[in-house]
Amino acid sequence: MRKKNILPLILLIVSFSGLAQTAFNTNNTKWARGWTNFEPNSNNYPNHDEILPNIIEEDTYLKNETVYLMSGDTYVINGASLTIQEGTLIKADTEKSTNLIITKGAKLIANGSKTSPIVFTSNKSANARKSGDWGGITIIGSGKANTKEAAAIIKGAFNPLYTNFGGDKPDEETAVLRYVRIEYAGKSTNGLSMYAFGNKSVVENIMISYSADDSFEWHAGEFTSKNLISLKSRDDDFDFTQGFKGELTNIIAIKHPYITSNNGSYAIEVDGYNKKIGFKQSEKLSGIDITGATLISLVDESNYTHSRAAISINNLGELYLNNSNISGFSDVVQLDKSFSTIKMIDMAFKLDNSFFNIHGEGVITKNNITGSTFNLLKYNRFTKEFQQSEELFNDPLNKSNPDFTLKNARNNYMVLQ
Repeated sequence: MRKKNILPLILLIVSFSGLAQTAFNTNNTKWARGWTNFEPNSNNYPNHDEILPNIIEEDTYLKNETVYLMSGDTYVINGASLTIQEGTLIKADTEKSTNLIITKGAKLIANGSKTSPIVFTSNKSANARKSGDWGGITIIGSGKANTKEAAAIIKGAFNPLYTNFGGDKPDEETAVLRYVRIEYAGKSTNGLSMYAFGNKSVVENIMISYSADDSFEWHAGEFTSKNLISLKSRDDDFDFTQGFKGELTNIIAIKHPYITSNNGSYAIEVDGYNKKIGFKQSEKLSGIDITGATLISLVDESNYTHSRAAISINNLGELYLNNSNISGFSDVVQLDKSFSTIKMIDMAFKLDNSFFNIHGEGVITKNNITGSTFNLLKYNRFTKEFQQSEELFNDPLNKSNPDFTLKNARNNYMVLQ
């Protein structure tokens, strides 16, 4: 494999061998054990027992002793709650446009457990499922949306009676999602779309596998999430837009070089606002803090030069990453033309206490800004030469239980000073 030095020689690079070990802790992904499934196509799921109605307008409880089928779009309306017991299996009809839409004022309570997660999947047989077999889960909240209008419209070909999102309830508990897996979604929408969630919402221990669009997408709102996994999505893994504000802890994005959209895809994409509809308050643009991100592209010696940046930041968005590992991409971050000065770039992206393994220059700007942009990466560890994932991590290519723990402590790598 051809190696390439990734940083200009004029940069001062030191080994920092005396730095305290605790300053560069290896990112721990043990939280992902026990409830995940990295080979969902091998599962032989049972046939369905019951078909869900397309309109749910009163409180409904789904039991794990029953296998359910969604056939066509299913709307939860009129402030009803759809509560799903741990261990419940919900299959989606792939012959129709099938989505679960939780309309504004209604609620989804999907409280799985580590030993009995809730699973949404394609109704195709084992080894026949593929990305985009069905739509996905769309949840519409009444939290704050930074748009010119008080409310905005969700994307997708849905009933216009139920497509408004946003309002004046920032403290709303829009949804409660714990230990949920969503497989083979992304047909004309995302695996999980979250619109204007209130800050009492719960979204944790969620795995989205083989989405044909984005895996996770946040539109406006403000709340915290943790323990999120995106496995081999065709588009972005974690997408934030329309003024979303929040903190994420422990996320994993696993990308495959041959699973991508026509325009390419990123592990993280941040848009400060939606250019088509504008924004109302400049101080309310999207801003996200993430601690413990593991962003991996499983490239090898035959295709690593075709990878792109791990992160894309557009339309004045902001992102702070801490204690994270980034590997297999051309660059760490790409910023669009909305960032016209070094000062704006420094405000938009910060990387701290992290590790990266890339084969490009590290930072891409669309405005050809003069001056060093590498201050965005300083004090972080990196490989002097690009390495394949199996050279860096314990067992990254394991199909059933990949392990992205670094073989060597971060202190063994170079640090950009």
